[in-house]
Amino acid sequence: MAARVEGLFVYPVKGMTPQPLTHVDLTAGCGVPFDRTIALARPGGAYEPGLGHGISKREFFVLVAEARLAGLSTHLEPTSGVYTVDVRGHRVLTADLGTDGGLAELRSFYARVLDLPPGIEPVVAREPGRRFTDTAHGSDRAMEFVSFVNLGSVRDFAARVGHDVDPLRFRGNVHLEGLPAWSEFDLVDREFTLGGVRFRGTQRTVRCAATEVEPGTGKRDLPVPRLLSTTYGHEFMGFYAEVLDGGTLHDGAELTVGAPVG
Repeated sequence: MAARVEGLFVYPVKGMTPQPLTHVDLTAGCGVPFDRTIALARPGGAYEPGLGHGISKREFFVLVAEARLAGLSTHLEPTSGVYTVDVRGHRVLTADLGTDGGLAELRSFYARVLDLPPGIEPVVAREPGRRFTDTAHGSDRAMEFVSFVNLGSVRDFAARVGHDVDPLRFRGNVHLEGLPAWSEFDLVDREFTLGGVRFRGTQRTVRCAATEVEPGTGKRDLPVPRLLSTTYGHEFMGFYAEVLDGGTLHDGAELTVGAPVG
């Protein structure tokens, strides 16, 4: 069976629900459109409006520390800016993030969810041309990397630790099917194509406490980094790649691997 894409996802708001895609138009040197272009920053932290460089993910409200966020089902319509939140199938927020009123509703809602002190609210971080990816603190180039997860590796990990592991724990943009477990690491420092889009693998993805949280429930139920370390001797799952030649990436696109780079 040829290795192929089996899942495409965008995360418009950092730390919130993945939104599945059937296809995505990619541009050389750029990440998935609308991916992590909004974040909820910690008040009084390193983020200030006009920020022109990447900062640590710990400056934002994310699953590393706020597991309860995974219990919310969120959706952002990128073109309209309408953001919704559901809890157990019930709509609890509809906010137009293109308006001051909508932004105020968003801040007030998350202040309650996060049990912030009275008068304290998250800061809505949005900067033209910037993404709040985990790699953004490295460089502007790394900020635009696309994240990949090999479903074969996820299954191998689940079998070894004796626990169901939802690949959405790893919050990748692209899920790959048909690769042997852990062979995705061979794509680092290699060029490869998916359909008509050409990539270069850049680095393995080190996993943090965010992966301990079960998607959809907000329960911190599996010590993923520790289990990766004790099982395999590393804390990697997945890898990053940069887009070299753009195009439309479709679910089901087949993988072709080129020669090692350099």
